[in-house]
Amino acid sequence: MARRRKGFPVLAGALLVVALVAWLVGGWHASGPLAEQVEFDVGEGAGLSVLADELEASGAVESATLFKLRAKLLGGGTEIKAGSFLLPKAASEATILEILKGDKVIRRLITIPEGMPSVMVVDRLMANKDLTGAVDVPEDGSVLPDSYDWQKGEKRAAVLKRMQAAMDKTLAELWAKRTARTVAKTPQEALILASIVEKETGKPDERRMVAGLYSNRMRQGMLLQADPTIIYPITRGKPLGRRIRQSEIQAVNGYNTYTMVGLPKGPITNPGRDSIAAVLDPVETDALFMVADGTGGHIFADTLQQHNANVAKWFALRKARGDM
Repeated sequence: MARRRKGFPVLAGALLVVALVAWLVGGWHASGPLAEQVEFDVGEGAGLSVLADELEASGAVESATLFKLRAKLLGGGTEIKAGSFLLPKAASEATILEILKGDKVIRRLITIPEGMPSVMVVDRLMANKDLTGAVDVPEDGSVLPDSYDWQKGEKRAAVLKRMQAAMDKTLAELWAKRTARTVAKTPQEALILASIVEKETGKPDERRMVAGLYSNRMRQGMLLQADPTIIYPITRGKPLGRRIRQSEIQAVNGYNTYTMVGLPKGPITNPGRDSIAAVLDPVETDALFMVADGTGGHIFADTLQQHNANVAKWFALRKARGDM
């Protein structure tokens, strides 16, 4: 009888341990208090203690203390990634930690379209209220048009730096693949000519042809006569919103290719990858002239006589449309 009594505390202790483990594991996998899906932000370098307190404050877990305890005992490591995550309705503590340790970060993208000038890039960054800090307008041609990830609270300067690093990398890669047909003597000249090509055509399949035309003009020492180079000193690349004035066509500055031979002194916008590639591998052509065809593209000509005929057709089309 005495032996049975001695075994009772051992059994009771074992049952208590089992109950404690069941409570810990059950609470770890039980449905949580979230009444709906929420977005949860994790700051760079946030530790488990801070994270647990923020989860409790947001209503994602009942107790920060219990979450920390269960995470350490049952979480299999607590390396949390910075970013924004979606926590589902009634997510368990186990599910929450799994999400925060995983790769399902909400991707927030800021898109810079091909041909967007730097003043408008900065406008887009400043319009994003979830980014922080001021940023100066960078040089045109220094930003690669693309879509970029960003996080809440990130500095605008950091996002801009990634855009510029992407351009540096892309330009270096494309420059290494340039062909003998390019007239660009340096990567900077490639950027400048690519910025003109970017602004001159809205059709991707025309880029190499337009690049070939301007390459021919440069080889022959002809004026490039690209309208966007007239506009750039006036608006820094933003739309002019009206027709170009004769005085502006005749203006002498470092950009107007109607009054200067050769390339402008700098890019007139941020060209995309395809426009840069086009000037580094232009079409082999005899074309020296082009005029709009009414579809967003152009008609190309080898001689001035052909060009004048094409211009006459373009003017007739515009009159028929009531544009003139």
